[in-house]
Amino acid sequence: MKIESFSTEDTRAFGEKCGREAKVGQVYCLYGDLGVGKTVFTQGFARGLGIEEPVTSPTFTILQEYEEGRLPFYHFDVYRILDVDEMYEVGFDDYVEGEGVCFIEWANRISEILPPERVEITIEKDLDKGFDYRLITIRQQGASGSGRGGIR
Repeated sequence: MKIESFSTEDTRAFGEKCGREAKVGQVYCLYGDLGVGKTVFTQGFARGLGIEEPVTSPTFTILQEYEEGRLPFYHFDVYRILDVDEMYEVGFDDYVEGEGVCFIEWANRISEILPPERVEITIEKDLDKGFDYRLITIRQQGASGSGRGGIR
């Protein structure tokens, strides 16, 4: 699925729609360069889960947990990860296999430990279409029909 966003508000609103549709156990992997709107999308997603507190990227802490929404929300930012073993130190497997929703910014940095069943979201700029334009591409990986499926 491909979605065009023409503003920060569009990106946040689409993230919110996805958050309203999220199910227990889903893992979302976010890809894109610095400044494309990964955190904006994540903020919208959190709002769709009913999370009211401010959502920021946990760049220096790796993980931020939000428990107040309709599902627990685990927001990883692995930009500063140097070795995937660092993920095991924060209990990555427990979160991915848990009863919440995981969001992983910069997921390409830990590709070897990502679960096979996941939703991949790539956000790209195209300056020819305007400064605020973003193309958001969503791909379901490894769907098995287990009820932990992705965005439709």
